[in-house]
Amino acid sequence: MRVLLIGANGYLGRHVADRLLADPAVQLTALGRGDDADVRFDLSTGSPGALTRFLDAVHPGVVVNCAGATRGGARELIRHNTVATATVCESLRRSGCGARLVHLGCAAEYGPSPAGSSTGEDAVPRPGSPYGVSKLAASELVLGSGLDAIVLRVFSPVGPGTPAGSPLGRLADALRRVMQQGEGELRLAGLGLQRDFVDVRDVARAVHAAALSAAQGVVNIGTGQAVRLREVVSVLARAAGYGGPVHEPDETHPHPAGPPAPPYPDGCGPWQQADVRSARDRLGWRPRIGLEESLADIWMEAACRV
Repeated sequence: MRVLLIGANGYLGRHVADRLLADPAVQLTALGRGDDADVRFDLSTGSPGALTRFLDAVHPGVVVNCAGATRGGARELIRHNTVATATVCESLRRSGCGARLVHLGCAAEYGPSPAGSSTGEDAVPRPGSPYGVSKLAASELVLGSGLDAIVLRVFSPVGPGTPAGSPLGRLADALRRVMQQGEGELRLAGLGLQRDFVDVRDVARAVHAAALSAAQGVVNIGTGQAVRLREVVSVLARAAGYGGPVHEPDETHPHPAGPPAPPYPDGCGPWQQADVRSARDRLGWRPRIGLEESLADIWMEAACRV
């Protein structure tokens, strides 16, 4: 099976590449903006015609789209998430390769959900952030393209390679600085938020399963279990050997040393949890890696960061 992976140098893309390369039946070609890609191509500025010619030359059976941006202004997010996906869809429609498209969406497309609920694929998306809006628009383009396509809505990915600027990356770095500087307490905000954290290696397994399946439409990828950020901090602290207090100031009693770290900025409110029955029933996929292992890997990388 010949697979074209777009966005192979990103956080999710690197793990997807590792998973696909471990399958001897897969011939992988990586396309992206980085120098380490097999073929350099910027989806946000490249033309559908150029990508179509490449598809016709490589003739993949599956195209996996992991490309995109998680930070930046609304215009940048639309360019890298929505316009880039439109280029992929249009190129696949023009091409004669007939490839299946596996597109990585995200839970931010759903927006806030009631506490205690599990969000299913039939939920009406109401994204609460520019990022969620740009990703939802991309997913809608895929779903309306007429292609053989599946959208994997990934909840909160966690594990090795977590970007330092992401919420969990910032949390681990804050813990590292407190321990290195010998400060008496760890100051963080927004620890009451609850998210469904899924290991990035399990996400890669889901992409592999989706590439081999005939499932179409939207499939959630998560664990089906929301975890409070306060518990995440406790697990990281245990992994780090940190025994000091965790201070969570409120708006009326800010800490005199300065503002705390910002809360999870995904526009999804205080609660989000995936209904993952479709992933089990349609892809034969279940998460395997527990949160403690995922967070231990994040801490190991943060502790080595200078």
